[in-house]
Amino acid sequence: MDDTASLLSLADRMLWVTALVAAPVLLASLAVGLVVGVIQAATSVNEQTLTFVPKLAVTALVLVVLGASMLGLVGDFTQEVFAQIAATGR
Repeated sequence: MDDTASLLSLADRMLWVTALVAAPVLLASLAVGLVVGVIQAATSVNEQTLTFVPKLAVTALVLVVLGASMLGLVGDFTQEVFAQIAATGR
């Protein structure tokens, strides 16, 4: 029963870490897509590449700025997983 609770706790933490790592990139891409979409609707310019290039640039910028903290969060979670595996094996 204790193993089941720790496994569910680990799964819950995994979902939170995934959300925290993915959220900055997704929110920045969503915001840029919305702004470009509004500009395209206002100017009646319907070009697919006009949305792709700014999203790509913003995604790269977010990864450069926040990549180290994202990697640190994933690294800490990985250490926690391996510690749980070691504790379960005993």
